[in-house]
Parts: sequence; structure tokens; C-alpha cells
Amino acid sequence: MNKKIVMLCSDCFSTVTLYNAVSRQYSIDRVITEEPMRGMALAKRRVKKLGWFRVAGQVLFSVCIVPLIRAGSRKRMAQIHADYRFDETPVPPEKITHVTTVNSEECLTLLKELNPDVVMVNGTRIISKKVLESTKAVFINMHTGITPKYRGVHGGYWALVNNDPANCGVTVHLVDKGIDTGGILYQSLIPVTKEDNYFTYPYLQFGEGIPLVQKAVEDALQQRIRVVESRTKESALWYHPTIWQYLVKRLTKGIK
Repeated sequence: MNKKIVMLCSDCFSTVTLYNAVSRQYSIDRVITEEPMRGMALAKRRVKKLGWFRVAGQVLFSVCIVPLIRAGSRKRMAQIHADYRFDETPVPPEKITHVTTVNSEECLTLLKELNPDVVMVNGTRIISKKVLESTKAVFINMHTGITPKYRGVHGGYWALVNNDPANCGVTVHLVDKGIDTGGILYQSLIPVTKEDNYFTYPYLQFGEGIPLVQKAVEDALQQRIRVVESRTKESALWYHPTIWQYLVKRLTKGIK
């Protein structure tokens, strides 16, 4: 099969495991990684959208609470890694091309040159319409939440906070110019236990989602992509919790 697969991604754990899972079936021609947005640029963007008070609460949660949750999750994380057999073998360096952002002219030119049939998206900025239309490729993304009800970030955590385990899961969808609004290809729930928490939910979602991405890639290569109905019609965009949101929900609902 003379088809090309390209990844547009951030440099992270899920990119590596996804690459290794899909490359067992199909050759991935290029892994295009973008530089993360950090520091004042990221802070200003969040403040403009959410306000200083909320962003300050998110920062406090990230600095004061997340390290404690992570430290207490070592045993559970080891079990999750064993259950899903995540392959963290580094991506071959010759496959990787670094760009400033996925929306840069550099990335746009590279995609046109590569002319892929499938683009796997993972952990990037919102991709511009110009980039999406630069190739006839099918753009596929794995989202850690059930869309459209839990768009944005930490969809598993927010579903449990909302006492909504029937929508605590993962979605594989087509990419459009919105935020997690593309057509749904596959969805699955995650097996949450009493030992799981804010830090481990995404790894359960990766574990359940990777086989769905494999199916979606195969569907795209075989030209049999089929959009399905969502588990829910509700739509909302979710953000990182603040320190006070997390503490209140943990004390009143026991959601870790």
C-alpha cells in the first residue's frame, strides 16, 4: 500500500506511544513536532480568555496539587503501563522534523511537499484552516474526553465531577477548525477504579484510545471513513481546574 502517514504533534508520552502503536501496522513517513507554548505568551493568552483570578487558581493547582497527585500515583501508573503495554521506544530521529508551530509557513510547506494521505494530530495548538486545506489528507485526532460534551481538556475528570460516568471516556475524531468539534469516528469509556485520579485518567484514555486511532487510520487508508453519532448532543468547552475547584470537588464528591 503506497500511502503516506504524517504526524503533527507535540513532543510527549502520548505521541511516542501512538507512533509505536500505529507504526506496527503502517509506516509513518514523518513526525512533525511543534515547540510548546510556555511562559508569558501562554499566560497572556489564558488571562485574555479566562481572567487573572481563574488563571491564578489554575497555576496554583498545577504547582501545589498536581505534583502531590503524581507522587501518589506511582503504583497505579505502573499497573496502567503494564495493562496497556505502552511502548515508549523513542521515535527514530531521522523521522522527526521540528517546527515552531503547526501553523507556520515552514509546516505548511512541508505538508505540501509530503502530500500525505493521513495526518495524525496529537497535542498541538488549534490547527488553522490554511493548514487543514493544504493537503487532501484526512486529519485524525484522539481527544481525552467524550465530545462534544467534554471538549477542551481533562474530559475524564470533568465527567466524574459532574457525576457523569456514562460520558467518561475518549473520542477519535476528524479535525476541523474548531476545538474538538470534528466528526466523530470512534468513542469508548474508560475503566476507572478507586485508585485513579486526575493524573491517571488521561493515561486510561490513551490506553483505550490508541486502538481506536489504529482503526481510524486503517479506515482512512482504505477510504472507508464513517462519521458516527455522539453519545451525547450536549456541547461544552472545559479548562484546567483551579485549586479551589479541585479541593471543593475532592472534599464534597471524593473526586480525586
